[in-house]
Amino acid sequence: MHFDSFQQFLQMGGYAAYVWSAFGITFASMLILLWSSLRQSQKLMQEVRNRVERQARIDAAKQMENTL
Repeated sequence: MHFDSFQQFLQMGGYAAYVWSAFGITFASMLILLWSSLRQSQKLMQEVRNRVERQARIDAAKQMENTL
């Protein structure tokens, strides 16, 4: 598709509302997906850290128990 001016490009041959809203919805969806994935990743990493620390405390308590 060839446009003679930037204004014609923005109008998209009369379909500007559809085209630009589709781009906007897609962009917003991708941002929400990225944000959600990063947030879920952080929560998962914190849960793993908590489990590792808990297991370390359990192991330390067992070793203390064995020395008595």
